[in-house]
Amino acid sequence: MKSYDVAVIGSGPGGYVAAIRCAQLGMKTAIIEKYATKGGTCLNVGCIPSKALLDSSHHYEDSIKHFEEHGIEISGDIKVNLEKMIARKNSVVEQTTKGIDFLMEKNNIDSYQGVGSFENEHTINITPSKGDVTQIEAKNIIIATGSKPRNLPFIDLDKERIITSTEALSLKEIPKHLILIGGGVIGLELGQVYSRLGAEVTVVEYMDRIVPTMDSALSKEMRKVLKKAGFNFALSHEVQSVERDGDKVIVKAKDKKGKEVSFEGDYCLVSVGRSPYTAGLNADKAGVKINDRGQVEVNEKLQTSTPHIYAIGDVIKGAMLAHKAEEEGTFVAEVIAGQKPHIDYNLIPNVVYTWPEIASVGKTEEQLKEEKANYKVGEFPMRALGRSRASGDIDGLVKIIADKETDEVLGVHMIGARVADLIAEAVTAMEFRASAEDIARMSHAHPTYAEAVKEAALAATDNRALHI
Repeated sequence: MKSYDVAVIGSGPGGYVAAIRCAQLGMKTAIIEKYATKGGTCLNVGCIPSKALLDSSHHYEDSIKHFEEHGIEISGDIKVNLEKMIARKNSVVEQTTKGIDFLMEKNNIDSYQGVGSFENEHTINITPSKGDVTQIEAKNIIIATGSKPRNLPFIDLDKERIITSTEALSLKEIPKHLILIGGGVIGLELGQVYSRLGAEVTVVEYMDRIVPTMDSALSKEMRKVLKKAGFNFALSHEVQSVERDGDKVIVKAKDKKGKEVSFEGDYCLVSVGRSPYTAGLNADKAGVKINDRGQVEVNEKLQTSTPHIYAIGDVIKGAMLAHKAEEEGTFVAEVIAGQKPHIDYNLIPNVVYTWPEIASVGKTEEQLKEEKANYKVGEFPMRALGRSRASGDIDGLVKIIADKETDEVLGVHMIGARVADLIAEAVTAMEFRASAEDIARMSHAHPTYAEAVKEAALAATDNRALHI
């Protein structure tokens, strides 16, 4: 039986980053992956493939809607080849997952393929789809088994017409009418992919707004943009049933007044979040506690109830974000090595990769109201920027919330072109506890989208915005 300093169960962004950092710190490391390819949900059926389809569909939409105004004329019909689009997405996924294999080899990490489960608190059984069970032992173990799409108990997912995000990434046809159950990140991103390609899209959302965990200013602006693009919204609707009749899917829901409403489409994407994945782990054999929400319980050092076993990423509490898992993977590796790392969960940004993009870090205005905090707000519209007018991306805004007494930035919320990248400026500023005036006095290159951050900071500082 091979012995390791650290064994990592799961090779998603949290798992493979944890393994690399452990190896960098001189620990003999193994990584165990259930599937034939590494990278977990993010690389295989999540972040990477969805972004590939978002980019491809964005190119198509630009070609039919915006090329002409830029003086680009194309003779003949512009057509979507969905099969080729999906093939490109698969190629991007393949390249990315092979990159993880390269990183494992580069860092001398032993890779095992199969389901990792506990025999006891130091021994792991690795069960491949074919062949014999292998056993390894480790002084420390990191659980990084991720999550799976969540379903509502009364919905029968046939994975043909009633689908999850996994199937939505590999459809054989463009839906005529795609019904989205859930107006969060996954639903809006994949809904926009198929809307651009010609599908009618209806969002059925239980809450009274889309992307309900983000600042309401972003929800309001995004809904306006998507309505303009042809999305239908049924907010404050509780789904009662989803039934398939041949190639039709009928979704029945009740509105906030209790009236039953019916929606008919040819595909229904259930996007109501994700659940921690611990199936087959045999956590009880290692004394690892799992709570009633299916999450592995951990302390502030991300240790489970068995101190040398840690858990990170989607399988524990907190936002289910790839970059959160990466931070936690690095954190645990450094804890095991005897270092004293830290994570500020308030400063982990959240992003939606629709167009315009949505990005947020820190407290929302709703949270600050609930806390009865004394704050002030500065907003600046993207349409007031020269760069936005030049590119034609005029939708969106930047909103900065600062403490009314100290001027320290408490939250930054953006919707607009390239804000997924722009949010890093806000994270950096808040990491160093910048004031709104600090940001306002920094020189921002012109013309850029980043100028909206400076202007929003000026607006939060005695309403000093210059270009509105």
